[in-house]
Amino acid sequence: MKKVTFLHCADLHLDSPMTGLKHLPERIFKRLQESTFNSFTNIVNIAIKAEADIMIIAGDIFDGEDRSLRAQARFRKEMERLNDQGIPVYVIHGNHDHLGGKWPKLELPENVHVFASEVEMKQYVKEDGTIVNLYGFSYPKRHLTERWINQYQKFGEADFHIGLLHGNSDGASEHGNYAPFSLTELQDKQFDYWALGHIHKRKVLSNDPPAIYPGNPQGRNRKETGSKGAYLGELSEGGAQYEFIEANDVKWLELRIDAASSKSSSELYDLCIQSMDKVRSEGVGIVLTMEISGSGNLSKEAVELVESGELMDTLQEEEKNKENFVWLRRLSFSDSAGISRTQLAAQGEFYEELCSKIDSFNGWDEALQPLYGHSLARRHLGEIPSEQQEEILREAEQILFALLLEKE
Repeated sequence: MKKVTFLHCADLHLDSPMTGLKHLPERIFKRLQESTFNSFTNIVNIAIKAEADIMIIAGDIFDGEDRSLRAQARFRKEMERLNDQGIPVYVIHGNHDHLGGKWPKLELPENVHVFASEVEMKQYVKEDGTIVNLYGFSYPKRHLTERWINQYQKFGEADFHIGLLHGNSDGASEHGNYAPFSLTELQDKQFDYWALGHIHKRKVLSNDPPAIYPGNPQGRNRKETGSKGAYLGELSEGGAQYEFIEANDVKWLELRIDAASSKSSSELYDLCIQSMDKVRSEGVGIVLTMEISGSGNLSKEAVELVESGELMDTLQEEEKNKENFVWLRRLSFSDSAGISRTQLAAQGEFYEELCSKIDSFNGWDEALQPLYGHSLARRHLGEIPSEQQEEILREAEQILFALLLEKE
């Protein structure tokens, strides 16, 4: 029976600068800097262990159009490992690493096949004669708003047809609306598998045929939470099979703990330690946001330890030198903000939409332009770390909610 196995990944963002995280302890910050490289090494290990026939990378290998020499060298090293195992790699470039950038080019080994700036087909022939036609294109420039899906056409004799596309599914709003497409358009092409990229959350758009976003294999900030990795797939005469395999080196998590049965500072401290050790068992570095619910029975002293930041500082101190660290980026009471988001959102769609807009806010440069535009202020102000940005946003949210409720 003819079949082909493949490893599908996307959005590696190698050498991502990890903006706003330089305030972390040096050892942990360096681990985060290396995490995009380490997660890709994990992906290559998966492909080799699974004896995959081919690897597919669906765009945004590099974080920027002017990709660093360091990132290219690390990528080439992994390609050489795959070449040594006889595994060819099929690559498209996306909006972040489009072909219009300028960079010192390193030659890649012969097993790497990069799609050009127009939709084209590349053919893979397995030793047993199984033929796979792969279709795709690399972004010639960053902003592509046309429906490039219209240029994909199935042709040639092959046992299987795989489409590579870095673009935005209609209705998705998390990322730029580049090379948009609909699920119906994918299905109309009658390919056997769609290897998608661009969206950083893994998502199976369709099972027949499989149309899959693997998400980025390494979270880089508080919005990219949960398990990250790649998909190992198989196409055969009997149909398609696929499974998600985790590959992240550091994981961003959000955790709510219930302190209803805790009273003293000691009990709260022990509860936090136990909760951190539980997520530590996952065996990777963890960046953790922890919220405490059910705080009504806590002593005044315990509450002050949280609100003053002393408890978080103590918990952080014990993590600085651990290999599988659990770095606590925020510790707060879920019911201490004064106005409950859940209760507010329940009052109507306006508040629900408002909360959503606050969560997706990314306009710091515009908001602070009048301040940084002042010559005197500019000399004394540096970059605002992401932790401080979040605290400012939370305080502004509370002020806004209070003002709105006053009007009602």
